[in-house]
Formats: sequence, structure tokens, C-alpha cells
Amino acid sequence: MSFVEYSEFIQEGDVAIIFLGHDSMMPVKVQQGAQTQTRYGVVRHSKDLIGQRFGTKVTCSKGGWVYVLHPTPELWTLILPHRTQILYTTDIANITMMLELKPGSVVCESGTGSGSLSHAILRTIAPTGHLHTVEFHQQRAEKAAEEFREHRVDHLVTVRNQDVCKEGFGVTGVADAVFLDIPSPWEAIRHAKNGMKRQGGRVCSFSPCIEQVQKTCEALADEGFEEISTLEVLLRVHDVRSITLPLPDFGSDRPLETPTDTPVPSNASVLCKTTTPPRDMAGHTGYLTFATKPSV
Repeated sequence: MSFVEYSEFIQEGDVAIIFLGHDSMMPVKVQQGAQTQTRYGVVRHSKDLIGQRFGTKVTCSKGGWVYVLHPTPELWTLILPHRTQILYTTDIANITMMLELKPGSVVCESGTGSGSLSHAILRTIAPTGHLHTVEFHQQRAEKAAEEFREHRVDHLVTVRNQDVCKEGFGVTGVADAVFLDIPSPWEAIRHAKNGMKRQGGRVCSFSPCIEQVQKTCEALADEGFEEISTLEVLLRVHDVRSITLPLPDFGSDRPLETPTDTPVPSNASVLCKTTTPPRDMAGHTGYLTFATKPSV
């Protein structure tokens, strides 16, 4: 099992996702003889998981059932242990696209945080790319490195515990793209430029406050970055449903001189598919500022 390669069968040591419902999932590390308690009963790793296919429907001890899913970056974002605030799929999808990431890309990231974006980047740049991720907090850096090993992506990532604003990313002239999610990204723009390849690349900064965006844009312009733009992504999920609408009675469409004995039903209706916008929606998460380093 790996977060960047699909495996068909569950093996000991794998991380599997126990799916109880769309709003209820949990990660488990599969171990011989271990058990996982759910509201539907016990899932026995040796009997119910090891050797089974990912996607299997497992009957628990109380008679209820769960699905055992292969881990993906999208599922991990929903269930990961929160050590910090995290980025969600809506922003992540735009970041990976706008940074023009692809297999083989080299990316610098700060800070690592809970690793939500990191896993998505690793899946995108595998199998030959590399992620250099920097985390200021020592315990968070150690925990992230441990998770990368458990998820079998540690060969694609280097974790550094240092202050990116003072010490940079620890690499020079290797990155195709740089991502910043730190309190003062404008202080790291110079290091981001130094970490990028001579032929240029893309940089993205995530900031919740517009004052941070203003300072970051000024720093990007001062360092010679081009195509500076800022966007905000708001997700609005519409509810699709079927409704019955009455047909209006406009009278007969026959000529007046043509008699008819077929009455038009007064309660005629038609079944339609329609969408309604949500009454409540997730609001502001942060601003995404993108820029391009021109080739030298």
C-alpha cells in the first residue's frame, strides 16, 4: 500500500480507511491480531482485513458492516489528525493546477503542518519527482516524517525542521514550484526565488488576511516575479432533486370550429430535475497568490 500507488490486497502494515458513512471515516494501521472498535462492532484485522481486497464490505461483530478503502490524498485530508489548520481539496486542486505540477516536478513547501497538501503534491509528482518540505515546529516535523514513512512515500520527500524565513529550504536552484503557507510569506520570497531553477517556475502563497497578500505581492514584485495574481476559491454545492410542477392550462390549441370531446385534465403536472443553491456555505478560507519566476 502506498498513497501514490494502488495496491489490490490489504497487507500487514498498510494504512486502510474504515468507511462507516460519508461523514464518518477513520484510518487504521493494519496489524496481525489487532482489532478496531466501531459503532457497528469490532473489525478484526487478521480475519477481516489482511488478505482482503481494498473496497471489501466487512461485517462487524454486531452485524453491521463497513467498507475498507484504499487511502488517497483526498480521503486523508478528511480524516487526518489535525496538528494545524489544513488546506482542503477545493484549494488543493487549484494549487496543484496553477503551479503546473506533474510527474517529475520538484517542489519546495513551507510549512508542512498536518501534511494535507503534502500528500496531494506527492501523488501528483510521483514517481520521479521530489518534495522538499520545511516545518518550523520540531514535533510537527517529526510527526510528518513518521507519517510519510508509514504511507510509504518517504522516498519522494525530504523533511527539514528549520525557519524558512531565515534559513530557506535547504536547496538551491532545483525547484519547479514553491508553496508558502506561513504567517509572513513575504520574508521567504527571496529564499523561494533562490530555491527555484534558473529557467523559472511558479510560486504560490496561501494567506488568510488581505494585509498578508499585499505585503507578499510587493515582495514578489521587488524580486522580479511576473504574472502576479490573487484569487479566492469558494465552494458552492448545489442540491439536485426532482420536483413536480403543474402544467398551466392555456386552453385548447385546436381551431374554434373543431369540436373536441377530450377534456384537458385540470391537475396535469410534469416531473422536472432542478437544483437549489445551499442556504449555508463554507465562507472564506484564504487567498491564493500566484506568480511566475521568469527564466534567467
